[in-house]
Amino acid sequence: MPVTRAKPLDSLYDEVRDYDLVIVPDAPLASGLNRRLDRAHLGIFAITPRRLAAGRRERAEDRSAFLELVTTTDLEWKQAAYAIGNTLQCWEHQGRVDAVLDYDAYADTATETTVDQLSTLDTTSRRLGEYQIDDSKDVTVVGHDQLTTLERSILPTQYDTFDPFTDAAFDRPPFHIFDSSTAIVDAVLGILSADNAEDVAVVADRGSEYATLVPSALEAADIPFIGGPGFADEQHHRGFVQFLRAATRGTETRVKTIRSVLSNLGIDVDVEHDDKRLQDVDADSLTWFQEFSAEIGETTFAGALTAYERQAGISLDAFRVELDALGIATVDVTRQGIDRLEYYLQSYEVPVDREDEGVLLADAKSAAYVDRPVVFYLGLDEAWTHSPPRRPWVDRDAEFSRNLTQFQLLLQNGVEQYYLVQDTIGGSPATPCLYFEDLLDDDFERFSDLDTVTHGRTFSAAQDGFEKESLDVSPTQIDTVSQSSLSTYVNSPRDYLFSRLVDGPDKDYFKEGNLFHDFAEFYVNHPDLIDEETIEDLVDVMLEEAGPFVRRVDRPTRRTKYWVGLETIVELLDERTPEGDDLLTPNSGWGQNFFAAHFDREVDSPFTERWFENEDLGLKGKIDLVHGPTHLLDYKSGSRKRASRVVKNSALDPPSDTPNFQALLYLAHRRSEHPGERLQFTFFHFLETLDDVVAGEADLEETLTTIEYHPTQFEEHARSRATFEALRDDGAKNCQKTLSKIAYADYQAAFETAPLPATRDSDELIDSEFGQAMQTRLQACVGEYKYVSSGCKQLLHQLARVRSQNYFEEDLNAFETFVTERMTELNQRRAGEERFPVNGLAGEPNYRRVDNRDLLLDHD
Repeated sequence: MPVTRAKPLDSLYDEVRDYDLVIVPDAPLASGLNRRLDRAHLGIFAITPRRLAAGRRERAEDRSAFLELVTTTDLEWKQAAYAIGNTLQCWEHQGRVDAVLDYDAYADTATETTVDQLSTLDTTSRRLGEYQIDDSKDVTVVGHDQLTTLERSILPTQYDTFDPFTDAAFDRPPFHIFDSSTAIVDAVLGILSADNAEDVAVVADRGSEYATLVPSALEAADIPFIGGPGFADEQHHRGFVQFLRAATRGTETRVKTIRSVLSNLGIDVDVEHDDKRLQDVDADSLTWFQEFSAEIGETTFAGALTAYERQAGISLDAFRVELDALGIATVDVTRQGIDRLEYYLQSYEVPVDREDEGVLLADAKSAAYVDRPVVFYLGLDEAWTHSPPRRPWVDRDAEFSRNLTQFQLLLQNGVEQYYLVQDTIGGSPATPCLYFEDLLDDDFERFSDLDTVTHGRTFSAAQDGFEKESLDVSPTQIDTVSQSSLSTYVNSPRDYLFSRLVDGPDKDYFKEGNLFHDFAEFYVNHPDLIDEETIEDLVDVMLEEAGPFVRRVDRPTRRTKYWVGLETIVELLDERTPEGDDLLTPNSGWGQNFFAAHFDREVDSPFTERWFENEDLGLKGKIDLVHGPTHLLDYKSGSRKRASRVVKNSALDPPSDTPNFQALLYLAHRRSEHPGERLQFTFFHFLETLDDVVAGEADLEETLTTIEYHPTQFEEHARSRATFEALRDDGAKNCQKTLSKIAYADYQAAFETAPLPATRDSDELIDSEFGQAMQTRLQACVGEYKYVSSGCKQLLHQLARVRSQNYFEEDLNAFETFVTERMTELNQRRAGEERFPVNGLAGEPNYRRVDNRDLLLDHD
């Protein structure tokens, strides 16, 4: 069926103008007809049944009934709300207050109590059931099928009816597709002004984001509006409930979880405290909230509201009235009480005094008529579809027809209609309102399958945006980069930019990592001060220092973790004492060592925490431990990674999705000081054996991952006699057997036949021209035996394994070139020659490694 054309209000008025009384199902339709009344008329002209029976402005009887029941009966709040909803709904559809008791599944004690109460309360439904229109009146009904059974009960014996539709079809305007909800709001705002506000209505689903975006945009543009957010949506009404929630969360509350509450109260807390437990943060700005939270159990709701008002500098008289009406103003605050209060605010509409001028904001599921010349419809997706009540007293087919009729009428309001929609939401197609399936003849799954107009990104012209001030400042040149900054930049240049502009919170792993590093540095300097008893004491000291980050229930396991970490560090440094007298730099006084301050000692070892800045290579960093002239060591509290994984993560073309260049960077710097020497870089994962230590089976070797740098090209290393002998003596079984039957010259000859490919993948190496040449050579020397073919594959696999676990001359050369290119690129972007892009060298960033996700626009 097509969309049936609705009668314009002017035409509808012409048809009913001569009647004494016009009954309509919709209050806005009544208002529209009344505004067109052009003759003297005694009494009411057009009105809804409920307003006619009530003789006054209709009250929200579900809310008033709820307030009555929760203050005069023993019913639980949700129990009362459930019974009230069923009773009123059944009354509406069946015409009797006690009709709900005819259904055994609903005829319980709570419902009986509710029926008894509603039978005596002065509600609109009760007045409706008792009211009868005088038969002497000339009455007509517009949209008779839209009235419920209870509403029809007031009609006289004789009355006329008028259909709100014509016989013609409605020529539907096209859907206007936008990229986002904000683009839709910008488009609407670009047309609106204070001068034309009275001519415009905006229709949207009340539960959608438009319900908050549109009023906020209108308010910011100083455009008046009617309707919009309700009582529970007011900033400080929501804020007070959130405040109560925050104050009763307990001692494990993190600052970040209540930051919005603190901001609402004007309490500023440095972002560094975000991950700390609220009660352990030593900040003057938090003292008031900490003290209030400690006493919340002995504070009434009214007392809490007073405290909130004083801190926020506002008055919430309307909220105080609701607390009194609910009977909880003098009741002590509890979590159950907060649950009840929040349930009430979410379930019932509390009346709000509003201005009666400006843009009309209408709910897509409430009204069928919006008497404005220009109407914007926002969204029109599946959220616009009513959910028929699943109750036995509801005729679902009739309810669907009623809602479908209302939807058709709603679509045609105004002289001009604009349907503004999104074709995709969150990357998935937006589903049009299900009523379109009955109203449109086209086959469609999304809006773009219909008659549409697509709009690009729009910008609001209502405001000038942020003020800009030109500064004559030359950008500073960055000469060096750390391994962490380089990894962040490679993953996402935009994330790198924001990491330098935006402060982040302290993290527990940073705090713990720094403590372990400080202990290792201190132990190298003063091993004589540390013994078993001292370690036990230091575990307590560490736990106290990290306390703001640690839940109390986790403290026993953290204690074990700290003890194992300290013991493992001591074991390694006792077993592998640093040696040599090679100072990388003078003692730079890098940072403050926690344990040095604790013991009142100095730390100035030439082996620990050595800072370097190598401007020739553009590199900087801090070496945890110089284990020897050609051996560097770094402490890690995370899980151990194999050498092959470390090398893979430092790939350059293309970069890994988990880029990490630490080993490459430190070895490149060390090579500049020790050219031509074989170097080592070891990651010491001192918590790797935590479970094994508890079980008494720890092996120190399992904590170490060592990457070697060979000062030769890999091909030169692979074809060397040393490599040949290592494969012959220590290779796999068939590899040893095969190489034992040939001379080194035979092995070397394969390298003259075909080039060694630059790959770390053993299968690629085996299938390469070089792999085939090696197999041909070995078979020619030994014979075409099965073990020779197997031995050749083992040989090639071992070469690939060496390549994948070590660095060679070409790797460090390529890395130095890579850093130079990145530094040039970085400084160009800092100078404003181009924007910092979101995507890194490998394409879309690994968002699990992004620190400022909320600041990165996916389509920028």
